[in-house]
Amino acid sequence: MISNQKIYNYLIELENNNNRDWYHENKELRIEVNKEFENIIQELINQIGIFDSSILNLKPKDLTFKQVRDTRFSHDKSPYNPVLRAHLGPKGKLPIPVGYYLFIGANNKTFLGGGLFTGMFKEATEMIRKYIVEHGDEFENILNEPIFKESYCLKGEKLKNVPHGYNKDHPQAELLKYKSWYIEYSIDDEVLLDGDKFIELAVKQFKIMKPFNDFLNRALIEFKMPKR
Repeated sequence: MISNQKIYNYLIELENNNNRDWYHENKELRIEVNKEFENIIQELINQIGIFDSSILNLKPKDLTFKQVRDTRFSHDKSPYNPVLRAHLGPKGKLPIPVGYYLFIGANNKTFLGGGLFTGMFKEATEMIRKYIVEHGDEFENILNEPIFKESYCLKGEKLKNVPHGYNKDHPQAELLKYKSWYIEYSIDDEVLLDGDKFIELAVKQFKIMKPFNDFLNRALIEFKMPKR
């Protein structure tokens, strides 16, 4: 049995010692943990790739996010995120096209995610709304599929009213109010610590969310990330 105990223990320690001294003193441990995390990602790529070939050529090290926090505009000045994060999308960790989001945290903070998490890309929001106008029944069918509803409910930033320019009487008017559309699946520590069980559950859940991601990516097919 593969265990994620080292990852778990490291995240607990980092949460309890969220300072630069501890972080740098434990560099070797951090490297080991990051390697184990990349091994998890590679195994997910291998197994998700069976039903979604768009991610097969991704490299794990290109999909992870830094633990260093930008504290300039935050009341919380702790320098590190005591979690491990990765996004397995057709274009790597870019948020669009949407893909499979992995968030590992101790004390039952672990979850899997899919969809568009941010409403900061106004063009993307408009693309999805326009696609829903034309394909709303298809989206509702995905959201109401029994196996999907058993695990997920739609989340995202939402307006109080149907946005200007859209019919307030549209059958999917409630879905048009969203500025982002995403889903999450929580995983408890017991499953996380059992590496084999964790991979098996993650692959199962990512397969269930694939039609949801596919719908959004069809809407976003012409989207181009803003140039910096």
